[in-house]
Amino acid sequence: MLENRASEIHELKQRQHYLAGQLASDKKRAELTELENLSTNPNFWDDQSAAQNVMGKASAIREAIESYERLSADIEDLEVAHELALDGDDIEMGAEVDAALKKIDTQVTELEILTWFDDELDSEDAIITITPGQGGLEAQDWTGMLFRMYQKYADRRGWKITVHDAPAGEAIGLDRAVFTVSGMNAYGMLRSEVGTHRLVRISPTDIKKRRQTTFAGVSVLPVLPDDIEVDLKDEDIRIDVFRSSGPGGQSVNTTDSAVRITHGPSGIVVTCQNEKSQLKNKESAMSILKARLYEEEKAKRDAELEELRGPKTDIAWGSQIRNYVLYPFQMVKDVRTGTERGNAQAVLDGDLDDFVISYHQWRAQQLNED
Repeated sequence: MLENRASEIHELKQRQHYLAGQLASDKKRAELTELENLSTNPNFWDDQSAAQNVMGKASAIREAIESYERLSADIEDLEVAHELALDGDDIEMGAEVDAALKKIDTQVTELEILTWFDDELDSEDAIITITPGQGGLEAQDWTGMLFRMYQKYADRRGWKITVHDAPAGEAIGLDRAVFTVSGMNAYGMLRSEVGTHRLVRISPTDIKKRRQTTFAGVSVLPVLPDDIEVDLKDEDIRIDVFRSSGPGGQSVNTTDSAVRITHGPSGIVVTCQNEKSQLKNKESAMSILKARLYEEEKAKRDAELEELRGPKTDIAWGSQIRNYVLYPFQMVKDVRTGTERGNAQAVLDGDLDDFVISYHQWRAQQLNED
């Protein structure tokens, strides 16, 4: 009924009011003006790192304000269209209002996501590592499927992917995958993917066509900005160079461009071999190593705080977070939020927003309850 849309529009306006305070308040606009004034200083670019940090913050605030203003204009247009549809009892215009409602609801949700990111690193790019669990060829194939899923998801969101290390598996899939996702709030968004991903299907490698359960682990780290320092001593690292290898171990480059960095105290090993330049591979490997060391130190601090707070039931790193069932029926279900989809292939083709967004809604609720 046309009248029923009034309550939906009212709810959108309430959510809009909340977003105004979070994204487009006088305080936010004043902060943007201050950052823009800083950029006009003649000595602004003397410190490249600091200047880029200021420009990045200004760009994020400006984009949030502009997005909010577009949303406000769309809601005003929606209200006018709804009134016209009511006055003329116009069913066709009512259908247009329905379509606009759906579109604006998506806009509001996208903007609400911005308000959930409270960590200083949420706006940074994300380093994703996918590691096959037990299962040999099956696990390597599943690793390749997950890698493709995140590539497709990045495409949908207009993000860029830079592959650092993705050696082929023995016969199918990937032995591992390490890549960086660059885009607005990439790390904040993709924190939803940390954990173990479980696949149930008919094995493509089993001649008896038996059902197989396979696991792969996903870790997500932020690319650290230049103003965050990590204690990394030259004497603690060993750098080895070698030729990049393709399927079956065959060399794909004629020069020693691949780089492996080993951090002695922690035992962390990082390999990058997808760039043809040894220098670029080394820079990428160092960035990943610093991110892992930072996260390791952060995990230690968090563990100490949790011990002081006492035991608490929560979703732990490395635990199973999502099931992908391809047989005997199709379903993808997140065990934390209960979100599920019947079209598993669509999810594997990168349609992940339902799961990512519901995770952050769930997380926000968990934090509020604390």
